[in-house]
Amino acid sequence: MTDGLVLRTARPEDLDQIGALLTDRGEPADAVDHRLVVEDPDAGWEACAVVVDGDKVVSTATLLDETLVLNGLEIPAGQVELVATDRAYEGRGLVRALMGWAHERSAARGQLVNVMLGIPYFYRQFGYTYAIPISATRPVTGRPDGAGHTLREATADDIPTMVRLQDAEQGRADLRMPHSPGLWRWLVARDGSTEWLVERDGVPVATGRTTPPEEGARLCEAAAVDEAAAHALLALTGATEMNERPGTVAGEALEPFLGPAPEDASSYYVRIGDPIALLEHLRPVFGKRLADGGFADREGEAVVSFYRSHVRLPFKAGEVGPIVPGGTMQAPGAAGGAGVAPDMLASLLFGPHGLKGLTARFPDVYPGPNADLMHTLFPPVRGDLMTFYIP
Repeated sequence: MTDGLVLRTARPEDLDQIGALLTDRGEPADAVDHRLVVEDPDAGWEACAVVVDGDKVVSTATLLDETLVLNGLEIPAGQVELVATDRAYEGRGLVRALMGWAHERSAARGQLVNVMLGIPYFYRQFGYTYAIPISATRPVTGRPDGAGHTLREATADDIPTMVRLQDAEQGRADLRMPHSPGLWRWLVARDGSTEWLVERDGVPVATGRTTPPEEGARLCEAAAVDEAAAHALLALTGATEMNERPGTVAGEALEPFLGPAPEDASSYYVRIGDPIALLEHLRPVFGKRLADGGFADREGEAVVSFYRSHVRLPFKAGEVGPIVPGGTMQAPGAAGGAGVAPDMLASLLFGPHGLKGLTARFPDVYPGPNADLMHTLFPPVRGDLMTFYIP
């Protein structure tokens, strides 16, 4: 890098400096989280990079391995977290360089999507778009009955139980991102949130995660086997706010105890580094959608133009592909195709509107003359993502 700065993989001797930088630009819990990540064999020091000025760490970022699951198909993904820069070194492109490192590492690890939480607008500069809604944080306005249940803090030994409870709730979503095995270990060991288990007659029946009381005691990732278990989770944690979770047992059970959602939008950032590779990976999903949507006995191709490029998705007998990439196509309707602005691809594949909803919102998205085919390939997607940090 310029000015004598060097970007490199972090090393054990950088730990204290990285921790101090994360604490200064965030909070002390961030330093704990970083240590848990780099000292865990599932991540290690290769997951973190730093920019150094001589022996001084002046900027850092960490890439976490994640897995998205769309209609049962796993998609390798990555998430950039724990980003911080020394105030004296801001405005010199250090985060841009670190994001470049993260994206190169992500691609090398076979990850097809990057998902992240981040400050408004900033990460748009690095190819991210807002695509997947974040569940609204709503005030708790009523207190259900938790009688017949007990609450205790979860430990590492409880991780298989929490995974089972969360998988049951997430399994109802079209798109999900569960916690990785390493992340579960970090969550039960970290300071910045607490994992809970609710038991009935000694049997775990609900789980959730709360922020510390000084941050508002917010309940998120609520999962329960039935209404009574969900009620006990909210009652016994004493949460004053909750991240809603529509479409789940816990979410539906606790809806009557929540106040209005805020009107502002909130979404996860998504970046697709190689659209062709991702679309190729998603061929089984597209094929199943066509088979389930009445196209099992039909043959043809779906043309989707991103205006400066396009793809053709040949299909026959409920199978799609291989994907055929092509060049500029400014008038896809003439070729029987759909038009999708390139920065809308993440929303098309992972968002709640589907092609039909995006068409109603953006003039440069439209289905073309084969609307039934396109709407079948690209329906609305309900997501349920669990991330290291509570949104």
